[in-house]
Amino acid sequence: MAKARKSRARARPGLLDRFAHAIRRLLRWVVLGLIAAMILVVAWVGLYRFVDPPGGAYMWQESRRLGGIRHEWVPMAQIAPVMARSAVAAEDANFCRHWGFDVGAIRAALDAGAGRGASTISQQVVKNVFLWHGRSWARKALEAVLTPVMETLWSKRRILEVYLNIAEFSTGVFGVEAAAQHHFSRAANDLTPRQAGLLAAVLPAPQSRNAARPSDFVSRRANAIVDGAATIQRDGRAACFDG
Repeated sequence: MAKARKSRARARPGLLDRFAHAIRRLLRWVVLGLIAAMILVVAWVGLYRFVDPPGGAYMWQESRRLGGIRHEWVPMAQIAPVMARSAVAAEDANFCRHWGFDVGAIRAALDAGAGRGASTISQQVVKNVFLWHGRSWARKALEAVLTPVMETLWSKRRILEVYLNIAEFSTGVFGVEAAAQHHFSRAANDLTPRQAGLLAAVLPAPQSRNAARPSDFVSRRANAIVDGAATIQRDGRAACFDG
C-alpha cells in the first residue's frame, strides 16, 4: 500500500511537468506565429510603398455589384498639385503634421458626438487598401495597428498618391483620373482649382454628391476648399507632399 502511494506521488510531478512543457510549447508557437504575422504585415505594407496596390475589398465588392468600375492609376506627377492640396484641405488639413492620427480632430469629434468623423487620410488609405468598410471594433483595431506601420514605411507624398488613386468620387468611379474624365472630360493633371475643389467636396459622400452638377451645398463647400487649399500652401501645411 505504501509503495502504491509513493508511485502515485512520483507520477503527479511527472504529469505536471508534461503539462507545463505543453503550455510552454504552445506559448512558444503563439509567439512565433505573432512574429511571423508581424513580419508578413510589415512586408505587405512595405511592398505597396513601391508597387501600386491593385485595389481593395470595397473596390472589388463594387466591381462585382456594378459589373465593373472606372479606375485608372496615375502617378502623383500626373495629378494637378491643386488637387492634392484640395483633398488635404477637405479631408485632413493637418496631414503633414500628424503621424496617422489627428488627436485634435479626434477630441473635436468626441465633443461633437457620433455625427462627426475624425479619420485622417492615412487611416482612410489603410481602410481602403488593406481592410474593409464598416464600423466593427475588429476593423478599427487593425486600422490602429496598420496606420503607424504605413506612416513609418511610406512617405506622406506616397500616402496621398495612393489615396487620390483609390478614393471613390462617384458610384463606380475610383481614383482622381477616372473622376476628372467622368465629371469634366479632362485629365487629372489639367484640373482647375474650382474643379479640384468640387471633386474634393464630394469625397465624404460620393454616391450622393455630384461634382459636375453640384448642389448649392457642394458648390459652397468647393469654394471653401479652394480657399483652404491656397491657405495650406501658404502656411506650409502642404510642404510634405507639394513638390
